[in-house]
Amino acid sequence: MSSADISLELRGVSSGYGKVTALRDVGLKLHRGEALAILGRNGVGKTTTLKTIMGLLKLNAGEIIFEGKPLSTLPTHEIPRLGIGYVPQGRGIFPNLTVRENLYIGHQDPKARDLSDYVFERFPLLKERLNQYGGTLSGGEQQMLSLARCLIMNPKIILLDEPTEGIMPKLVAEIRNEIKKINSEGIGILLVEQNVQTALKLCSRVLVMDKGAIIFEGQTDAIKQNPESLNQHLGMVV
Repeated sequence: MSSADISLELRGVSSGYGKVTALRDVGLKLHRGEALAILGRNGVGKTTTLKTIMGLLKLNAGEIIFEGKPLSTLPTHEIPRLGIGYVPQGRGIFPNLTVRENLYIGHQDPKARDLSDYVFERFPLLKERLNQYGGTLSGGEQQMLSLARCLIMNPKIILLDEPTEGIMPKLVAEIRNEIKKINSEGIGILLVEQNVQTALKLCSRVLVMDKGAIIFEGQTDAIKQNPESLNQHLGMVV
């Protein structure tokens, strides 16, 4: 693929927490409209990767390029406005604000409702609960709200951190389906997951991270035919 087909690229990225280096020379490419998963155990750098992309952690070395533009020189609040949505681990909604307030907080034009119909088609339950406080929603409903809040900003890509973690099984399939639909409409997905099956169902390509570095890359179709190729890097059975 040409560089024009690459939506997001990390080149030799290192970052961390204070003097502790958590990412070491990380490189990855997310192609336009692609769904890409980063797998790995707790504490290997998956969430740190997403936070570094969003400017929430300082870039110590390397480059992060989005649609040909370097992100490292931008203030953190400018990064979502380029078209990068972020659903953090734990949802990140405001429990003491209503569903309506959560949806439109940070919207560049709070009077603009051009994407509301689209969002409520995806998540009709939220339309019924616009005046309900975010903290009274179930875990699955909060995840829907967090996804909807991204979509209302009309993103080009969405970074998802463990989107099915802690959610009732009957809602996991529904959230997976919505993520798949979002991706099918041309929105790129960078998915951080521990659940291998979720990653294989949603993504066409998988990376494995360990000790702050990418140690494996494979196509989902090839992994399904030869799961051992992934097992040996994760230390678990797919």
